[in-house]
Amino acid sequence: MVTYLYWAAVIALVILSLFAGSRMGSLKIGAIVAAVFFFAGWLAYYFHYEQVFVKRFGGVMRISVPDGYRHIGATWKEDNLWIENYDPKTNQCIFTEYSKGNILEGRVIIKDCNPLLGSPSTSSQP
Repeated sequence: MVTYLYWAAVIALVILSLFAGSRMGSLKIGAIVAAVFFFAGWLAYYFHYEQVFVKRFGGVMRISVPDGYRHIGATWKEDNLWIENYDPKTNQCIFTEYSKGNILEGRVIIKDCNPLLGSPSTSSQP
């Protein structure tokens, strides 16, 4: 819901810029200002607000699990989302970070992980 309000505000600024430009006699300047508002709004959403909206206000974000992997879990660390997947072919657990704007993405690989078998049973000593 918050995402829709954000984009409604950005579109309202774009329309207001076009209207103000036409009323002042220069639709070209209004179109340039509208394009700047739209581009700035898109950049702000992509590089900052998307994950903030999802985490704090219940927005929607879609992430696909790579083919052949099995999803294990997900957690938030501050405003960044960490996803844990398991690759049965290489027997590795792969933690992938989804940061704001996907600029600084981290990746942690744990070899010989095999979380789907559970913990090995311990034999009891007599």
